Amino acid sequence: MLKHLCQLVTGRSLYCCQRSHSRINKNILRKKELDLLKQNRTNFEKELRTLELGLMEDIEKLLAPLRLSVKEQGDAVRTLKESRAPTLDVQKAVAELKVRKKKLQDRENELVAKEDFPRAKMEDTLKRRFVYGQSFEIYGGVSGLFDFGPVGCMLKNNVIAEWRQHFILAEQMLEIDCTMLTPENVLKASGHVERFADLMVKDEKTGACFRADHLLEAHLEKLLQDKKFPEEKKMRCREVMKQIETYGKEELTKLMREFEVVSPLTKNPISDPMEFNLMFQTFIGPGHGMPGYLRPETAQGIFLNFKRLLEFNQGRLPFAGVQIGTAFRNEISPRSGLIRVREFQLGEIEHFVDPQNKKHVKFSSVSDLKIPLYTAQAQLNGEPPKFTSLKEAVEGGLISSETLGYFLGRIYLFCLKIGINPTRFRFRQHMDNEMAHYACDCWDAECKTSYGWVECVGCADRSCFDLHCHARATKVNLAAERQLAQPKEVEVVKLVCNKQAIGKAFKAKSKAIQEHLGSLGETEIESLESELATNSKYACEVDGATFDILPGMLSIKRSKKTVQVEEIVPSVIEPSFGFGRLLYSTLEHNFKIRAADEQRTFFSLPVNIAPYKCSLLPLSNKSEFDPFINKLSSTLTKLGVSHKVDTSSGSIGKRYARTDEIAVPYGITVDFDTVKIEPHSATLRERDTLVQIRVDVEELPLLVGKLVSGEVTWDEAMKTYPIFEDQINK
Repeated sequence: MLKHLCQLVTGRSLYCCQRSHSRINKNILRKKELDLLKQNRTNFEKELRTLELGLMEDIEKLLAPLRLSVKEQGDAVRTLKESRAPTLDVQKAVAELKVRKKKLQDRENELVAKEDFPRAKMEDTLKRRFVYGQSFEIYGGVSGLFDFGPVGCMLKNNVIAEWRQHFILAEQMLEIDCTMLTPENVLKASGHVERFADLMVKDEKTGACFRADHLLEAHLEKLLQDKKFPEEKKMRCREVMKQIETYGKEELTKLMREFEVVSPLTKNPISDPMEFNLMFQTFIGPGHGMPGYLRPETAQGIFLNFKRLLEFNQGRLPFAGVQIGTAFRNEISPRSGLIRVREFQLGEIEHFVDPQNKKHVKFSSVSDLKIPLYTAQAQLNGEPPKFTSLKEAVEGGLISSETLGYFLGRIYLFCLKIGINPTRFRFRQHMDNEMAHYACDCWDAECKTSYGWVECVGCADRSCFDLHCHARATKVNLAAERQLAQPKEVEVVKLVCNKQAIGKAFKAKSKAIQEHLGSLGETEIESLESELATNSKYACEVDGATFDILPGMLSIKRSKKTVQVEEIVPSVIEPSFGFGRLLYSTLEHNFKIRAADEQRTFFSLPVNIAPYKCSLLPLSNKSEFDPFINKLSSTLTKLGVSHKVDTSSGSIGKRYARTDEIAVPYGITVDFDTVKIEPHSATLRERDTLVQIRVDVEELPLLVGKLVSGEVTWDEAMKTYPIFEDQINK
């Protein structure tokens, strides 16, 4: 059945699968057959859907035992937590749950591979048509870096343009464009310098690098498959693998030595694990000037400009800041083409909202939309994703707020717009142990590819931890104001430094200490006051040193005042899009092979993101064809329709195949009847159905423009214009 499904998926319609181009022109020409064609197409789509559902049912039967195993262990973890079992027992149970979940995920990915997606054939098409290719290829290439060709550039730009229309323009977001260079102190404050790192090891002879935990895991899996390896040692391997994600530097070092891990490529000895920061470091200015990094994300620029954006929005919440740009991560082992790279394009939204009011005025526009949710509970129970309406998910607490639900709905609609297959798409909710401490809910939009499930979009509902960090580091107030329904009286706590006492005690450090004390918030002042009362001193940390503040060095004053607004640090809904991963997923989901000729491949990408919307193909290179080609090209350009003129000497069939390979949805052919018969007309071909209609040359560019904009459908065009049969003049 898998093979049968693969053959069916290669064509968009039944007659497309059964007939070659020449037979279509002879057998599907009369207008009275259009209704029959449409019915055949409908029947084919129903048959394809039935087969897809049958395939999914077969896969689910194979996965059922593994899902049950995950559910049993998930129940065990919950029971231990509810009974407040010892921490060590809970950790062991969670580790076992992770192992079972990984087995389930690996089996799912294995079944994806068995769908026989022709990745090699697709990659050959991408390479031949220079959609993208490895950078510096003539020098041997650099892994994780790619160059986009003409088609790839247009495709990526069209995806981003669709994203800008769908989000920025439709939601009136505030777009900014920040520098890619970031000073080190900024990324220290955000925590990137400290935590944005992986442990790696090196081949001591070749210098090849490997991520330490991945290398150890692969080595242990290999030992488990070795029939000669002692069973008692295999038990030890399994114990280690259960906790592979929890080991630190020293533990990994001991385990590498215990299991005698060597370089997988050369069998050379490897170094001890060392921390490797994933950010690209540089210096801003000549010599060893200001240390900095290439940004690992675009979001920090939005947080740093929060105050300006708030003022631009007249101080009102909610509002969304957005940035599209390049980010950099120095991956230890980049792989899987565009999925794991070192330089990539991001689109990140920071939707700032009042933490006490996360309703959304437009939620009703998506509330009835059903989206595939793979909840944390489903993952614990080993259950598959389930299509659920956003209204039901928000009201039932599956999704934390209306605003998060609204963005999940908009993300889903955008992915459909750019050609993502809804049957190969899901929103996976983060488990509790995956979420940052400042997040209350987080979902990843994942696409199923030949590499398995790939995270393409992340969407989190969280407190604005970054604003807190940057406010604390810079002493700049990054808060918004909430209008109160009624004025209220509040207590104001103020810390006043005794400059003389502090100056006498700390000399040169007195100014820095006073600035630190002056930056303390109300909660911190109350904590200081309590510590002074208890210990008669307060330990103040400034510039890495600790200074004891005594009671006579400061005073704390309290007063009352009436306010009509109160300060709040907003929460943020944070969708983050990886355009490279989305692009790769839509290429896979729309790659097809003509059933009549396995050598003819094409991409059935949606018109809105197709690189060229139309091709212009003269049937002959004779000069009498030139005026028609030039006029059509000029008119299409004025209408803003991107098109490609192909005047090469190859047969018309080969030229059609070339345009199909770069996803051109429509093709205009100027033939001998165009030249010799008045009124002048030309044929218009549709990529997926291969059907051609004949249209007056004057009308043709306008029709193509309407097809591209969606004003007219191809079915409507086939009913309006005659189906092309054959040339009268040859």
